[in-house]
Amino acid sequence: MRAVLWDMDGTLIESEKLWDISMGELCRKLGGEMTPELRTALVGGAADATMRMIFTALELEPDPERMASENDWLHEYTGELFQTGLIWCDGAQEMLAQLAAAQVPMALVTNTIRSLTDQALKTIGTHWFTESVCGDEVPAGKPAPDPYLRAAELLGVEPRECLAIEDSATGAAAAEAAGCAVLVVPNHVEVPANDRRRHVATLLGLTADDLRLAHADVLTATTCKPI
Repeated sequence: MRAVLWDMDGTLIESEKLWDISMGELCRKLGGEMTPELRTALVGGAADATMRMIFTALELEPDPERMASENDWLHEYTGELFQTGLIWCDGAQEMLAQLAAAQVPMALVTNTIRSLTDQALKTIGTHWFTESVCGDEVPAGKPAPDPYLRAAELLGVEPRECLAIEDSATGAAAAEAAGCAVLVVPNHVEVPANDRRRHVATLLGLTADDLRLAHADVLTATTCKPI
C-alpha cells in the first residue's frame, strides 16, 4: 500500500445528511418528493447523473438548460448547508492523522464539484492531501474509474498500490474499475461484498497497519483466486 485515496461525502464527513436536505428541497421545488429508494440510488453519484435520475423519477422533460439551472441551485443550497453543518465521520480524522504520521501519501477523490469540495476542505483541512480530484475535473465521475485513475496518476503510483476508502457502492465500483483495493465503511447504504472489497463497521479504533493488511488481503485474494 503506497497511497490511500479517500472519498469525501459519507466517508470523511457526515455530509450525506445535508445532501438529504438539499435534494429533498430540490424535489419539492420541482413539484415532487424524494423517495427513500431514489435517495439510496443517488448516494455517491456524480452531479450530471444525479440530475438525470431526479428528472426521470419525477417524470420531467430532461431539458438540458433547466437541468443545468437546477443543478446550480442544488449546489448553491448545499453550499449554504456546508457552512454550518459539517461534522467528521467516526474515526476519520484520527485515521488521517495516523496515515500522515506514517508518511503515507493521500488524495481526496470525490464526485462533489470543486467549489463545494473546497468549502468542505475548510473543515477537513487541505494539509492532509497531496492531491485532490473532483467530479467536475474528469471526463466521467464515479462509478467510472476516471477520478481514481487521475488521483493515482497525480500521486505517481499504480492504482493496485492504492487503498480506496469508500462508503457507497458507486464509489467502490469506481475504485475497483480503476484497479484499486477498497475498504468499505458503510454509512447510509448497504455496499455488497466482493473480492476487491474489505468491510469494516467504522474507522474508529483502526490503525494504519490495519489498512495495510486490508490492502494486502485484497491483492492476495485477487491474484491467487482459483480458476
